Amino acid sequence: MQGADKGQAGSLEGEGLAIGIVRARFNDAITEALAQACLKELAALGVHANHITQLSVPGALEVPVALRALADSEDYDALIALGCIIRGETYHFELVANESGAGVTRVSLDYQLPIANAILTVENEAQAWARTEEKGRDAARVAVEMANLLESLP
Repeated sequence: MQGADKGQAGSLEGEGLAIGIVRARFNDAITEALAQACLKELAALGVHANHITQLSVPGALEVPVALRALADSEDYDALIALGCIIRGETYHFELVANESGAGVTRVSLDYQLPIANAILTVENEAQAWARTEEKGRDAARVAVEMANLLESLP
């Protein structure tokens, strides 16, 4: 391919970006910690607090519906999905993990809008807590980088 490298990373400069966050309340303490880590990183990247919209929904299966509502508004450069699904004794874990993930991806592709998926899928609560801070920060960085990357494309 001639010309600029289309595979280059986007900028981590968040100034001027509008970000929407949808947080599942199920496993509330964990998802609130994810949200706080995400918000702290968004601020560090220069995203202004008044350019961030936060919604909360009951659980991970409801996250894609709220993401779609935000995407419908066309007001956001990127979205972030936050949640925590902990394996239990039944097949329900697989159902929720698979369907919420597929829903997040579907919204992203349908709207050509970057969505950082930080819905944790873990075996136990200890694994969730071990990942909360890092995954919250990662979600913020992914959203900002992908918003800037898509903006830079012709």
